[in-house]
Amino acid sequence: MDKVKAQLILKDNTVLSGEAFGAPINSAGEVVFNTAMTGYVESLTDPSYAGQILVLTYPLVGNYGVPYSRFFQSKKIQVSGLVVTEHCLTPNHHQSQKTLNDWLKENNVPGISGIDTRALTQKIRQSGTMLGKIDVGGEKQEFYDPNKENIVAKVSIDQPKTFRSGKGRKTVCLIDCGYKKAILECLLARRINVAVVPWNFNPFTTPLPEKISGLVISNGPGDPRVVTDTIITTKQAIKNKVPILGICLGNQILSLAAGGETYKLKFGHRSVNQPIKDLTTNHCFITSQNHGFSVNAQSLPKGWKERFVNLNDQTCEGIISEDHQFTGVQFHPEGHPGPEDTAFIFDEFVKKL
Repeated sequence: MDKVKAQLILKDNTVLSGEAFGAPINSAGEVVFNTAMTGYVESLTDPSYAGQILVLTYPLVGNYGVPYSRFFQSKKIQVSGLVVTEHCLTPNHHQSQKTLNDWLKENNVPGISGIDTRALTQKIRQSGTMLGKIDVGGEKQEFYDPNKENIVAKVSIDQPKTFRSGKGRKTVCLIDCGYKKAILECLLARRINVAVVPWNFNPFTTPLPEKISGLVISNGPGDPRVVTDTIITTKQAIKNKVPILGICLGNQILSLAAGGETYKLKFGHRSVNQPIKDLTTNHCFITSQNHGFSVNAQSLPKGWKERFVNLNDQTCEGIISEDHQFTGVQFHPEGHPGPEDTAFIFDEFVKKL
């Protein structure tokens, strides 16, 4: 493969030189890092990364290639760009269908290698998440901040679609703010039919063909405060006493609907080994996480309380109403990638339906 020079340019004027791979195009976004050793296929297809340039701290990426699309968390790569120390052109795995380089090309996503991603991660941890761009030459690229617009609208579906478990007697509404396929699979595995609807669809004003027994608000990218239509729908579900489960961005939306506040973290949580504590049982779990915003637990109104806390930085990892009808978790109980230690969250939700 011919080597093409590329640069990663940060908003603070830091310039890091490397080699281009993937699609030979310029790209811009919010530069974030993930410390997982595996799971790059699931991470790259996670819609929560839309508008972001992903830095992977593990030094060798792509060594097990890219498997069948059934392992993806959405239909395509969602990141704006990928930054690695080294990418593997000769992967070895029985499920591998192509190289990471070819996959990025197919999805028109640029990558840059030859970067000390651990040093870059330390810089982000010290300075905070910042904007950046991958430059391979040609037309000039401007910086882009995905948090300045409603990027959820770009990753959500356009029309409602129902998935049936085969034996399901109850139906829940999954608001698609950029949902991961594993969330849908966890619900279907529990014999629940799922009606996936766009971020701005309100099942209470536009009834679905089947009566819904609960509401799931998915993960997704960007600032939760701009997803106003979903917040309005969530407020109505609270008023109607419809059981709610919010995941990641969905937890933040639930908090805003309840009357709480959210804020942007310095560099976010993106890894598969975040320790949390359940304040109701004192049990601890290792979780998969991918978010840049958090809930201010002190802002929660009467009738709500913090349920989970992050043991690294003491940030809020989940909320619950005092009647236990409405639950939000900041982590990913479905894993993919990462542990599934907290999959019981889905069981708790199903029991409320």
